[in-house]
Amino acid sequence: MSTIGDGIDGVLVRWLERHEDPRGWLVQIFRSDELPADLGPQMAYVSVTRPGVGRGPHEHQSQTDMFCFAGPGTFEIRLWDNRPISASYGRRMILRAGAAAPAAIVIPPGVVHGYRNVDSVDALVVNLPNRLYRGQGSREPVDEIRYEDDPASTFRLDG
Repeated sequence: MSTIGDGIDGVLVRWLERHEDPRGWLVQIFRSDELPADLGPQMAYVSVTRPGVGRGPHEHQSQTDMFCFAGPGTFEIRLWDNRPISASYGRRMILRAGAAAPAAIVIPPGVVHGYRNVDSVDALVVNLPNRLYRGQGSREPVDEIRYEDDPASTFRLDG
C-alpha cells in the first residue's frame, strides 16, 4: 500500500483486509455502518481496464464515487482537490491499490480523479456511486467534467 501527498478533505481511503483460505479470497468493499447515510450507493458497476490504460481524469459536480480496487491487477490512482472553498484546495494525492493492497476510496464532488492500470494483467474496478448515472430513468445530463482530452489541462495521468 502506498500513498503520495497529503490527504484531501473528504477523500476517504480504507485499506481493505483480505481474507484468504484454500477456496480463494474476499474483501468487504462496502458496509453501511462505515459511511454517512448520504454516501450510500444508489447503483454499482464493474469495469475492467487493460494493462497500461487510463480512465479519466474527470470530476463530478454532485456525485460521490466509492471505487474499490481489490485485484486482479494494480492501479495508480491520482486525485486533485479542485474545490476553491476546500482547506486542501490544489492538493494532489497519488495512491497505488489493487491485488497486493486492496482499497476502497471515497471521492467527493469537485475532486478530480483518474486511474491507470500499471500492471501486466487486466484489472478490475467496482464503483458504488451515491447518484444514478444520468439520473432517474437515465434522463438527466451526465454529471462529469472531463479533462482527459484537454491538452491544456493540468490534470494528467502521465505526469
